Amino acid sequence: MSDRSYRIAIVGTGGIAGSHARAVQSLPERAELVAAVDVDLGRAKEFAARWDIPATYPDLTALLAAEQVDLVHLCTPPSSHVPLTVECLAADVDVYLEKPPTLSLDELDTLLAAEQKSAAQVACVFQHRFGSGAVRLRTLLADGVLGRPLVALCNTVWYRDDEYFAVPWRGTFDVEGGGPTMGHGIHQYDLLLSILGRWQKVTAFAARQARPTQTEDVSMALVTFENGAVASIVNSLVSPRQTSSLRFDCEYATVELEHLYGYQNPDWTITPAPGHDEVATAWSTDLPDVASGHSAQLAAILDAKAGGTPAPVALAEARNTIELAAAIYASAFTDQPIRRGDLAPGNPYANRMGSPGAPWS
Repeated sequence: MSDRSYRIAIVGTGGIAGSHARAVQSLPERAELVAAVDVDLGRAKEFAARWDIPATYPDLTALLAAEQVDLVHLCTPPSSHVPLTVECLAADVDVYLEKPPTLSLDELDTLLAAEQKSAAQVACVFQHRFGSGAVRLRTLLADGVLGRPLVALCNTVWYRDDEYFAVPWRGTFDVEGGGPTMGHGIHQYDLLLSILGRWQKVTAFAARQARPTQTEDVSMALVTFENGAVASIVNSLVSPRQTSSLRFDCEYATVELEHLYGYQNPDWTITPAPGHDEVATAWSTDLPDVASGHSAQLAAILDAKAGGTPAPVALAEARNTIELAAAIYASAFTDQPIRRGDLAPGNPYANRMGSPGAPWS
């Protein structure tokens, strides 16, 4: 494995960019921030000064012409993800792409096609997969220690007031891609999918309960999985007591996680089924405490780059998550169950989340 330091640029210096800068600086022997890019060059310069970044550029084209970079962290609004990612792939530069990676399933397939023509690859920001608790849970399930997964609950119940939606691109299908189903709860149910695997069928409901948005502010879904597990998913932005929680009821234990925007080991609990006390030991023995977050995923990305292996949460893997998001909207707005594969290329709900429109629009 290479011990070189990778040159990284951050494109888009809004709120989430700080998490990316912090992640890079947490790995000082492996990565360095060499440039910041923003269409508002003044904002880019302020960001660069804050994080001690030597160069700034007004756009991605200028960056790629002037710098040799190994990885672009793309932190721009979702509607810009496809053209900017395609530009990076055409230049054979790897991308770490913020969520949601695309506004639609068809757009994700566009990126997959561009990636196939490139020497570079795209890793999607789904950082909750990389905390030590999630890694241990996947291992114990794979090894049969927990038995079969049977039932799961996945709740992202957050609170965003009207002022939050005053930002023009928020609460829209055309720019943000959707409401909490796309922009908020996607982290939790991506973690759910990383544990339970390929989903099979979804029946969903969505509503605009209180917020001044084009999109939903609440959605609920019942999901079946190819391994036989069943799960419920709730995404809300109208819940004053905020929490992010997952529960997995398996044959031999219940494993639970409760946190808000990121977790550590103490946020997990395990309750063995009667007669299976040994499961608790298997969970806790030698479990390192790696917090979920951009730093943990970036470390995995750099491991993959050094080893010449596929990027963690590559586009092909993220498609499972984006297809579920599209299916939740399709089921909610057509009042019909949606199966994996129903949203073929060109289907209105593959072409646009929430298409042809929410019932209230």
